Amino acid sequence: MIFPPPKTEAPAQRFKEATDAARDALEKLIAAANEAGWATEEITAALLKAARFLSDANKKDPDPADDPVSDASARQEQIGHGELYD
Repeated sequence: MIFPPPKTEAPAQRFKEATDAARDALEKLIAAANEAGWATEEITAALLKAARFLSDANKKDPDPADDPVSDASARQEQIGHGELYD
């Protein structure tokens, strides 16, 4: 999926552009979920919960790529993936 870049730096206009783009993306995602057998109400509830989770995670750690990787987390991520620590 391609998400359009912002066309302006004005905060109010950026918010409107982001909202319009997100709505378009969500409409397509919901249509795909409907085709797969999910009801609109249950998929929209799941999307809202997922969005809240991602928002909360971003508030706690806005840039997780900067976090150091410990051996314990590396081992846990590799379990079941045929890697060194299986």
